[in-house]
Amino acid sequence: MFEPIRIAVIDSGVQAQHPHILANNLDPGFAVTRDGTVLSGPKFTQDRLGHGTAVMAAIQQWSPQARCTPVRVFDDALRASPRALVAALGHCIDAGFDLVNLSLGTTNTAHQEAFGAVAMLAREAGVVLVAASDIDGTPCFPGALPDVLGVGLDWDCPRETCVPGDETAGICFQTSGHPRPIDGVPQRRNLHGISFAVANVTGFAGRALAGVTHLPNGPARLDALRDLLGASYVK
Repeated sequence: MFEPIRIAVIDSGVQAQHPHILANNLDPGFAVTRDGTVLSGPKFTQDRLGHGTAVMAAIQQWSPQARCTPVRVFDDALRASPRALVAALGHCIDAGFDLVNLSLGTTNTAHQEAFGAVAMLAREAGVVLVAASDIDGTPCFPGALPDVLGVGLDWDCPRETCVPGDETAGICFQTSGHPRPIDGVPQRRNLHGISFAVANVTGFAGRALAGVTHLPNGPARLDALRDLLGASYVK
């Protein structure tokens, strides 16, 4: 029997009672404060903003069999310190997640070195980070780094698939920036953007990995997953 794929979702937490969330497939998560302090327990992963819940819902739509863990770095606004993000990534690497979804990032090159170091550790451990490669054409970290599966936007791409990106620009795959639809809400009024392109690709990756036993561990896992994802989803 195959072990379920484990996905960490670094964001604003999750509302486990939301109808789009598969609560039975959620594992206990944790929060990381701006100074890097880790707080465990359900009250610390409750989503106050809705962003993390929408990201989680998109991932679970495409990868319903995965075990997902909320990691809250956003509290009362969609802002987090680099220290919090690096600490959160470090804990996810230590925990040995298969995938880590980062529907976030920074265009500030001052943080490139710190993210580069932790991204390298993730790749060495066989933990695949999925993140936005750019924001409006400006490289975004850690997604633009070579040790990360970088995601870009393609508004013409259907939500259920992805297309190859420009790997010279750090973009492995591109897909739609729309999240899971909400009944009665026009698509243009729902949340949208690069955050949900990243979540969709993470969901695709989780589903592609399910039941696969031959992918290598360690540094080669990222390239193997790129090949698997391309074969499974690119049209």
